[in-house]
Amino acid sequence: MTTKQRGRPRSFDRPTALEQATMAFWEHGYETTSVSDLTRVMGISAPSLYAAFGDKKTLFEEVVEGYAGSYGAFGGRALAEEPTARGAIGRMLREAAGLYTDPAHPRGCLMISAAVNCSTPEVERLLRDRRNGNIARFEKRIRQDVDSGELPPGTDPAALARFSGAVLQGMSQQARDGATAEELEALAELAMRAWPASRA
Repeated sequence: MTTKQRGRPRSFDRPTALEQATMAFWEHGYETTSVSDLTRVMGISAPSLYAAFGDKKTLFEEVVEGYAGSYGAFGGRALAEEPTARGAIGRMLREAAGLYTDPAHPRGCLMISAAVNCSTPEVERLLRDRRNGNIARFEKRIRQDVDSGELPPGTDPAALARFSGAVLQGMSQQARDGATAEELEALAELAMRAWPASRA
């Protein structure tokens, strides 16, 4: 005997609604995006939002996870595919220049812009941990190149990783302030000149 499913089926496309929530958080930040803003852009009622995604914080956590695996995945790809830390970070900064200014979505990086004026400790910690995790990955990759001799022994992996993270985060804000892709590409090239000379 089959059991009928209780309740009405969802009358909206979940991935589409999640994408709309991503755009709202990306554009306006976590704190200033209200539940009513979210229901409006997602095209669903508040009860449907809570039933499908949980509360605003839980929805945002899902948005961050999805963003990291889609729009924000360029950094991980560069670290995985480039043979050197210099090549990976340089590629990451150049690709960020294009991504952060792409007219198809809000400017800058959601992980950075969504944290502005955030007064919710759990959300602030989530975004901070993500950003610090990226810097830790930069440092690990740079340290590998120091150990292999690709970068000179006097290189400070922690400082160089922090510098690279600061440039990436600064590019996000510059994009929000109207910088063009070309201007950010020039900034990326200038930042890479600050790197120590490679073994080659």
